[in-house]
Amino acid sequence: MSSASENRAADDDATAVGRGPLPSADRRADAGPADCSKGVAALARFYETLQPASLANIDELYVADARFKDPFNDVVGTAAIARIFEHMFATVAAPRFVVTTRIVQGREAMLGWDFHLRLSGRDTVIRGVTHLRFDDAGRVVLHRDYWDAAEELYARLPLIGGLMRWLRRRLSSR
Repeated sequence: MSSASENRAADDDATAVGRGPLPSADRRADAGPADCSKGVAALARFYETLQPASLANIDELYVADARFKDPFNDVVGTAAIARIFEHMFATVAAPRFVVTTRIVQGREAMLGWDFHLRLSGRDTVIRGVTHLRFDDAGRVVLHRDYWDAAEELYARLPLIGGLMRWLRRRLSSR
C-alpha cells in the first residue's frame, strides 16, 4: 500500500470515530523511506522506564500535534497525551510496560508490549501492539494502540467478567 493510500485509510479511521481528518503531523511521514530505528529505541526506553516525572520529557519524543489513540482515548497534542499517562499513574497500581517486539519499516513501526498492573489487588498483564508513525526528525506523529479491552480487561472484572466469559463461550465456534 502506498503512503498516500495509507494516509487515506488513516483519515477514514479518524472520520469514522468522528474526529475528522488526521492532523497535518500525520502526513509529515510521507517525505521518504528514512529509518526510524533511533526514534523507536528512544520511545521503547521511555515507556519501559516511564514514571510520572518522565512525562515532562514527552515533547522530546512526540511532535506538538501528535495523535494518540487507544480503546479509551483519542487525543491530539503532547499535553493531552501526557494527561492520559498522568491519569494512568493516578488510577492504576504498579503500572509498567515491557516492550516485547519491535518491527521497523521506513518511518513506521510496530511495538508489541505487555502492560503490567495491579487490578483489584491482583497482578495483571494486558498484551497489545502500537502502530507508530515518525516524522523526518524521528519524533512520533501517530501513536495508535491496539489491544482487546473485552478479553484483556473487562473479562477480569468481578461482575462484568462472568458475563464476558459467558458471552465468549456462547459466541465461540468451539
